[in-house]
Amino acid sequence: MKDKLTLLLLACGGLLGGQNGEWQAPIPQEQMNQTEMKGMHANTPGMQRSENPNHPADLQTTVPDLLKDVAARTPLHLEEFQQFAMTGNPTLAQANAQVKQSAAQARQAGLLPNPSVGYQGEQIRGGEYRGGEQGGFVQQTIVLGGKLGLRRNVYEQQRRQDEIGASEQRYRVLSDVSQSFYSALAAQETVNVRRRLLALAMDAVETAHQLGNVGQADAPDVLQAEVEAEQAEIDYTTAQRGYLQAFHSLAALVGKPELAVSPLQGDLEHPPAISADQIVDQILQDSPSVKRALQGIVRAEAEVKSAKRESVPDVQLHAGLQQNFEPISESGGKPVGLQGFATAGISLPLFNRNQGNVDAASAELERAQAEVTRVRLSLRQAAQPLLQAYLSSQTEAALYKDKMIPRATRAYQLYLTKYQQMGAAYPQVLVSQRTLFQLQVGYIRALQNLWRTAIALQNYTLSSGLDAPALSGMDGTGLNQPNSNSGGGQ
Repeated sequence: MKDKLTLLLLACGGLLGGQNGEWQAPIPQEQMNQTEMKGMHANTPGMQRSENPNHPADLQTTVPDLLKDVAARTPLHLEEFQQFAMTGNPTLAQANAQVKQSAAQARQAGLLPNPSVGYQGEQIRGGEYRGGEQGGFVQQTIVLGGKLGLRRNVYEQQRRQDEIGASEQRYRVLSDVSQSFYSALAAQETVNVRRRLLALAMDAVETAHQLGNVGQADAPDVLQAEVEAEQAEIDYTTAQRGYLQAFHSLAALVGKPELAVSPLQGDLEHPPAISADQIVDQILQDSPSVKRALQGIVRAEAEVKSAKRESVPDVQLHAGLQQNFEPISESGGKPVGLQGFATAGISLPLFNRNQGNVDAASAELERAQAEVTRVRLSLRQAAQPLLQAYLSSQTEAALYKDKMIPRATRAYQLYLTKYQQMGAAYPQVLVSQRTLFQLQVGYIRALQNLWRTAIALQNYTLSSGLDAPALSGMDGTGLNQPNSNSGGGQ
């Protein structure tokens, strides 16, 4: 029996990942050996309860093996998911399509209006002299005032705004991918912790039954050990499902929902360092959201300038040739023959000087200017909770690693030793064991929060990588159509 308790103590030491009972932080996944990776599934000692006549019938159960095929697959890294996202996330294709659309609109807005050609006839019956005038004409609108260039410039500025928007969307996607990856990595580490706890809890049940058989453990001690094992089963199953959920969510984000669940490799224990004094100012200065809003002002200014120039009238030219069949003299004879005609005119801007569109463009400029202020305030508002959460998680993780877990480890070892020496009740060992594992899971959760907040701050608080990219500018699929009479419009 003493040997059995000694083995249990050694199992505790192996569970904690250190030597001589000292706790160590979770092993980085790059350094995880094959045995640890195989621990992703349940084919390890203690994962299935042996048939023991001393166990109640309802304890003869097998833990659900939800990850049994995972360990055999090749581990995936963050960089691989980022590459998947660059080709598979549809929002990036949408953002690039918006850039192409604005470039096409700029090209269309600067095209000259098409000329018109046609037939023109007058006095076709000829009257008494059997004459008449028949021929053809060409009509062309000459756009004045540089309006075509100004219209094109509006969409050029919109294209630049969309290019910044595409960059902003890439930050959103990569931020979401990185956060989701480290959430899944934390879920994987939680599975490993819960698996080790379950193995230890089942060994504890075996030990409690053996101690009960020789009169060294009371019935409550045995029942408490069984309850702890059953709770460990629930926690392990929940952890497995948490990993499955996290992995499938990550796969959907990168556009590969069919991706088979695989192990992940990454360094959970070393999150990026964030400068608390500089990060908010850096976000406000470099954020693509701010740059996009500033470019919105440039586009709105171009729109105002274009709207003001629209009151400059265009010249309408109309010219052609026609055959005049009327005789030159009253007595008949040779007809007048070929003759030309031409007209030119402009519209007078008396009533419509585009004043409504100028006011609307000016209002859009005011909105764009206010949008810059709004975006900056919104970023500041979003950054502060993330920064405080980062600092809190940083402190929490340090306390777990340096103080709480080492102390809980020592308490667990002392209780186990005292129980071995008949100086403590077995429930005290189980309670200290549960406390230790709760702290380990808490440490993993703190690391997860640390990674997520750090990534969010590094990516200018941008997230929601599957939300459609924001539209900018105007809808111009009907802009400057070929059959319009003028040079187009906005």
